[in-house]
Amino acid sequence: MQPSSPTPANVTIGILALQGAFAEHQVMLQKASLKRRVVIVLVRQQEDLDKCDALIIPGGESTTIALLARLAGLLEPMREFLKTKPVWGTCAGAILLSRWVEGAKKGGQELLGGISVTIERNGFGSQVESFEAPLEVEGLRESNRPFHGVFIRAPVVIGLNPSPTDPPIQIISRISPSLLPASQTVVPLDEDDTDPRDPRTIVALRQGLHLLTTFHPELTKDDRFHEYFVRECVLPTITSRSSSPA
Repeated sequence: MQPSSPTPANVTIGILALQGAFAEHQVMLQKASLKRRVVIVLVRQQEDLDKCDALIIPGGESTTIALLARLAGLLEPMREFLKTKPVWGTCAGAILLSRWVEGAKKGGQELLGGISVTIERNGFGSQVESFEAPLEVEGLRESNRPFHGVFIRAPVVIGLNPSPTDPPIQIISRISPSLLPASQTVVPLDEDDTDPRDPRTIVALRQGLHLLTTFHPELTKDDRFHEYFVRECVLPTITSRSSSPA
């Protein structure tokens, strides 16, 4: 019998640390309930990214993050990275991880294109229209306990557009239309529209290796989304790589 491949002792997760809430993600990963030790790398250049098994792109200002990533020489390396390794985008990070965007600033918006969705910037309104809401999330630890969603100038998913060769999209959380702020007008739901199939109610989804959340799990005291990302997206890819023949 051949000996099995050794299981890596650590998991190295990068957090893009150019702008936005990267420090908050770091704190959440440090406190998350995980069975494997996580090494955290703040990614500011390609050498940092090369050390990572997975990457988190934080909330912030998506156009600024994209510009700083280009100046740091990180855009193309990140596009290559996501072809084989998991990436999680939160809020602004969700915009960058999308394949198409509406409402971009003048001059356009550079995207990584890892998830086959169309997303609307600031779809839930401006900073003053930020809100919080309880969310039911499939697959979280203690999934019967709602997750506190924090939406700050949050984007809205307005279309699911996978090609026949893309991995299927798995919707893991929607927001009830009754919880949306009355002032939300950029991509408004019709007054009587409670169709659960409407993509605009989607606030968290997966496609292949990748995770997208339009809200900010890092701005809560609840580590379950970070535990979910490591458990469901990251560890399976590491196990697969370590068991592959050399």
